[in-house]
Amino acid sequence: MYELDAVPDAEQVWCVGAVVLDAQGRVFLQRRGPDRSLFPGCWDLVAGHVEPGETLREALAREITEETGWTLQRVVRDLGVVVYTGDDGVQRHEVSYVVEVGGDLTDPKLEWDKHTEYAWFGRAELPRILQNSPPFDQLLHDTVARALRP
Repeated sequence: MYELDAVPDAEQVWCVGAVVLDAQGRVFLQRRGPDRSLFPGCWDLVAGHVEPGETLREALAREITEETGWTLQRVVRDLGVVVYTGDDGVQRHEVSYVVEVGGDLTDPKLEWDKHTEYAWFGRAELPRILQNSPPFDQLLHDTVARALRP
């Protein structure tokens, strides 16, 4: 597991992803708006960049609250790190975690200027992540599939 309470290497761009599961074992995803500079219109985890001096845990908690209004209660497991280069040419290291959150899972407080919709994805919905998607969504698909494994 990546050390949650350590500040990651400032020489690299780091991101965190939160895999939130509901009582039915489905993963919460939100669709990025069409005007987003990275991955417009794609499904995404609750995720974002780690700010300078911020630990992975602090970034994870901040992103969860900013993007959904929920609060981080517990990190359940580490899903590993994925290294990718976005459309902007920047290489990112994203570490994703299955988490438990506090709050009403039926009423996320999305940042509607950044996201257009949300949905819960179970195993049966995995192919939907890949429909008309760029290579990044294969990474998202694989992360969600790992999270849904028993």
